[in-house]
Amino acid sequence: MKLNPSLKQSESFLLTTEPSPEDAEEKEAVEVSLTRPCLPSSNGELRNGQYLGQRGNSVAFQKSEELQKTLLAHRHERHLVILQDFPDPDALSCAWTYQLIVQQYDIKCEIIYAGTLSHQENIALVKLTGLPAQRWTSQVLKSKDLSSYQGCILIDNQGTTSQLVTAVQQAGIPLIAVIDHHTLQAEHKSEFVDVRPDVRATSTIFTQYLQSGLLALDSSIGQHVKCATALMHGLRSDTNRLMQAQEEDFMAAAYLSRFYDAQLLNAILQANRSKRVMDVIERSLKNRIVQNNFSIAGVGYLRYEDRDAIPQAADFLVTEENVHTAVVYGIVHDEDEVEVVIGSLRTAKLTLDPDEFIKEAFGQDNTGRFFGGGRTGAGGFEIPMGFLSGSNENSAYAKMKWEVYDSQIKQKLLKLVNPQDNPIQSE
Repeated sequence: MKLNPSLKQSESFLLTTEPSPEDAEEKEAVEVSLTRPCLPSSNGELRNGQYLGQRGNSVAFQKSEELQKTLLAHRHERHLVILQDFPDPDALSCAWTYQLIVQQYDIKCEIIYAGTLSHQENIALVKLTGLPAQRWTSQVLKSKDLSSYQGCILIDNQGTTSQLVTAVQQAGIPLIAVIDHHTLQAEHKSEFVDVRPDVRATSTIFTQYLQSGLLALDSSIGQHVKCATALMHGLRSDTNRLMQAQEEDFMAAAYLSRFYDAQLLNAILQANRSKRVMDVIERSLKNRIVQNNFSIAGVGYLRYEDRDAIPQAADFLVTEENVHTAVVYGIVHDEDEVEVVIGSLRTAKLTLDPDEFIKEAFGQDNTGRFFGGGRTGAGGFEIPMGFLSGSNENSAYAKMKWEVYDSQIKQKLLKLVNPQDNPIQSE
């Protein structure tokens, strides 16, 4: 018998005649058995031959069962899956996997993000696989009837990196699930929470859901193959090509290897950098300062759609000889002239915790929300500019504004990198 068949399969066992109490109990037992993931044996091996490995085994199965019970309670509903404003392969692939899982419970969900896809690999991932993610700008959001949704789900984020969360909360849409691998940002008022900072990628968590039986992948189904390929890309991306992978990540990759399309993944990875990205990398090289093996570079003003050039520049700078950590930042502005300072950190130093480093460097706002955070090997920050946004028609003013922010960010970073150094010299 296949694990966790669809709702229709379980309903096919219902009798059309009025059941006796004994029959009702028997039917209930059948339905429960059909919708419960297969639990591991004492040696960690599943009864259908799948294997998760000993490490994290009990947590993975416990969370899979909890998620399944949550989905059973929300059958026939319509949900929103909210990603960070600039979703990466890990977020995109996991959201798609979630969508395929919940279809078995007749749950319709839309995958949404507020920002843009500017990294060439993200664009290729969505185009080549047909990944069903939608961009909801502020204008699109105004045209939507949010009352038609009964719940929302946060995947690969905890609501601190999405502009859409506030609008969804104001519409009274309850938070059903938070699934993430970043450090816990706050206590979540959600029915289901699976936040595991010790796991290198959210793709690993979702692959474990698949291994637990929440969805039986079939290599003869094109959509399953493309989704498995997306998950492999997300896992590979967030573990630095598996260089920072742990046992659970390798086990997840081994499972996905049975379903993914290597040729499709190679096509996604071969996507070329745009000229604008190359220009930002060039700026980071020209503007960088290197102290104590840290490379710090401000790249000035960027358009909203070029935001992903910042982490790509950080990826490039960290490869320089005698550099173990790179931080690249710039002022990003959208079509409404709303500006925000966005930065990325990449590190090869095992003893440097990006999450702690960024939070200590930039702190939090008056509501207690940190301006940034991170995971193993990478991190990012986002600082709103408020009423100083815009007015860049005056080039002298724009230059002065950039110089102030550039100096302030460097000062905050260098206090941690080299406490004796002070980029702002007093007379």
